Amino acid sequence: MLRCDFFYDKLAEMGVGFFAGVPDSLLENFCAYITDHAVPECHVIAANEGNAVALACGHYLATGNTPLVYMQNSGQGNAVNPLVSLADPDVYGIPVLLLIGWRGQPGVKDEPQHAKQGRITESLLETLGIPYEIVPEEEGEAATCLGWIFETIRSRNAPAALIVRKGTFSPYKLRSTAADRYKLKREDALKVITARLSPTDIVVSTTGKISRELYEYRDERSEDHAGDFLTVGSMGHASQIALGIALARPDRQVICFDGDGAAIMHMGALAVAGSSKAGNFKHVIFNNGAHDSVGGQPTVGFSVSLSEIAVACGYRTVLKAQSKAEIVSGMREMLAATGPALLEIRINKGARSDLGRPKSAPKENKTKFMEFIRQCSSKSIPAKVR
Repeated sequence: MLRCDFFYDKLAEMGVGFFAGVPDSLLENFCAYITDHAVPECHVIAANEGNAVALACGHYLATGNTPLVYMQNSGQGNAVNPLVSLADPDVYGIPVLLLIGWRGQPGVKDEPQHAKQGRITESLLETLGIPYEIVPEEEGEAATCLGWIFETIRSRNAPAALIVRKGTFSPYKLRSTAADRYKLKREDALKVITARLSPTDIVVSTTGKISRELYEYRDERSEDHAGDFLTVGSMGHASQIALGIALARPDRQVICFDGDGAAIMHMGALAVAGSSKAGNFKHVIFNNGAHDSVGGQPTVGFSVSLSEIAVACGYRTVLKAQSKAEIVSGMREMLAATGPALLEIRINKGARSDLGRPKSAPKENKTKFMEFIRQCSSKSIPAKVR
């Protein structure tokens, strides 16, 4: 395995002093090292991978130095536009080093949402005309690899990529963590909310640990999973999936379980949802100020007011909560209100070490979910007293 300090120092020798990206579980250790050692103005955890590429291009334009952009391979899609229409040698020709975590690598066991992206990671870079190398785990070979990749970047004056396999970096634990400031963790808050939903309510939960915790809580209560759409991939898009359902089924309450990192990744979705006038659309954002599923790297969730942004975007009812009592009160008011309505819950980061994963495959979830929507009218099951 590669020591994080070794790789960071080698990048510095090559002139890399600016980092931007979206945290990834395979890059967790190295991302944590960057967070602890880069000066704040030289490290930006971006809203999404496309933004990270643009930030890096801005840094190059101001300094002439090659920046590094890190991402999970699922973020390649977000990055395509600025890579092709901004950094590409046929346009401005801006050198950027991409560091890409290879989820779903063929032959390596992974979650189903990563399978397709894993298969096309290399071919997508080839289609974009971006030279790449797979990072070796031996330090001498890694140093040689870095030398080649930087020669390529500088000779082409254009992006190149390094692909990182699972287990490449040695462990490193993030030191610069914020102290707990709120009363509950996400799972505690999620249980309070889920227990107050009606059996006919439709739930769309975002990618990461929110969906995992929802699945396990349904099991704990011996409840069916059919009414929950677990968005295991497509980070940042759960609210628009929920809005699409809400617009098609105005007779049903549709509740989106979102995270701060996901909401920030595609914040324009708040404007669209707020302008939709969907009276049955209810939006819950669990805000722990962190990318909790990929190492706890900070978001700007505590630096901005997501609730005030929702007000400005046209949500009719916007509420905030921290304690169990506030969540109970907020849920009662949100569910009774005409949407679009939003409840922001500020919580501490962290999850159980034994947190499991959904046992059903995504296609099975989809089939049961669609059947639930078709067969369960709003009058077929008595609503639970809230």
